[in-house]
Amino acid sequence: MEKVLLVTGASSEVGIELVRSIYKEYDLIYLQYRQMNDALNTLTAELQGDANIILLEADFSDESEVAGMIGKIKEIGSPPNNIVHLPAPKAYNIQFHKDNWEKYEKGWEISVRSAVKILQAFIPDMVKKRYGRVVFMLTSCTHNDPPKYQAGYVTVKYALLGLMKALSAEYDAKGITVNGVSPDMMETKFLSELPRLIVEQNALNSPLGRNIHIEEVVPVMQYMLSDAGAAMTGQNVVISGGL
Repeated sequence: MEKVLLVTGASSEVGIELVRSIYKEYDLIYLQYRQMNDALNTLTAELQGDANIILLEADFSDESEVAGMIGKIKEIGSPPNNIVHLPAPKAYNIQFHKDNWEKYEKGWEISVRSAVKILQAFIPDMVKKRYGRVVFMLTSCTHNDPPKYQAGYVTVKYALLGLMKALSAEYDAKGITVNGVSPDMMETKFLSELPRLIVEQNALNSPLGRNIHIEEVVPVMQYMLSDAGAAMTGQNVVISGGL
């Protein structure tokens, strides 16, 4: 059976590191991005000739672009049976009563609506083949006490957690695993809109004395996608350094 991977949010630092770590395990890899960046350019150039990669540009805040991406994959005729869903707006800090609904809605569109549309399109083929792997990027906020002033971000991640749990229950007997990875703060550009003091304080509060590294998260995702992870489904794996 052809192993086909779709990574949404592939231009993110996590997406880049994940693909670099696992590309040899796949016959075809789709990489969705909203905006091309140097890291994704470098990755595709680096893997040229060693990996069969198809780049898919789509802004997930636009429902028609999500549909267009799904249509392109269907035209190619190799549906993904491994899906890693990473996209989320950057975390931001604001008091709940000062926030606006538009930001909640944008988070919902980018993270949740896109996941629903993509999985509705491709899970039926996984069911037929009795094989599939789905991994959501969640957050340690879905397991531990959430931070203050990030209600929008936390709400969207809990919606994804609910979707993960529901799908794992529905498809666990059909050879499909659905899991989530929930890291604490990682030192990535995703934190760029948070006050630096918050990021530094989080590191100081951690038993590790630092924030989480991408290299500590990717192997967990890699395991969930592997044959060795066939018995794991419906799990929200927290990587917090003991925080």
